Amino acid sequence: MAHPTTEHHYAHHFESAEHEFESCKQGMWLFLMQEVLFFSALFVAYAVFRMFFPEAYHQAHHALDWRMGGLNTLILICSSFTMALAVNAAQRGLRERTVWQLAFTLILATGFLVVKYFEYSHKFHVGILPAKYFHVAELIGPGKEFTDPNVPIFFSLYFTLTGLHGLHVLIGMGVIFWILLRAARGEFSPGYYTPVEMVGLYWHFVDLVWIYLFPLLYLIS
Repeated sequence: MAHPTTEHHYAHHFESAEHEFESCKQGMWLFLMQEVLFFSALFVAYAVFRMFFPEAYHQAHHALDWRMGGLNTLILICSSFTMALAVNAAQRGLRERTVWQLAFTLILATGFLVVKYFEYSHKFHVGILPAKYFHVAELIGPGKEFTDPNVPIFFSLYFTLTGLHGLHVLIGMGVIFWILLRAARGEFSPGYYTPVEMVGLYWHFVDLVWIYLFPLLYLIS
């Protein structure tokens, strides 16, 4: 059911509400393009090191739990779906539905971080840590879990990529909560739903990054 909403007045430097929307959308796409460049540098580093140390990558990825990675992939795909439903509800002026779909997205995002917490906790417990903190003497050598001395390179990239992605998830949760509060106050309508759509674009990007990370890190063999 649609609810009354507060009227939106576009900023004075825009010619119309449509002009405001198109400008915001263009700005968001430019922001996402620089995010693509940001992650691309890390993907290039991943590819270069994998080319030089394939055996290290092969050994190291077995320490990752593909079931947890797969569960997180499913969670984020579902969260993209609920976010799309939230955008659709905002466009139609359905306040309660918008709020609920944003809340479901937040719950799913929380679930993603909880799974990642358990993954990280296990690795920290057994000494799999990034860079110089990796317990080389305990984990690498004849008869030990890893034999290739370059294994820490993989885990440094793993923690960098998944850590930065997790930070983007946290930021996304913050802005989703912000627009949820605004939606609850009835600030969005068929004539104004720009913040919901912009946050939706960001969230789909975050999900897409993980869809690349999952096979690269968990399924490389």
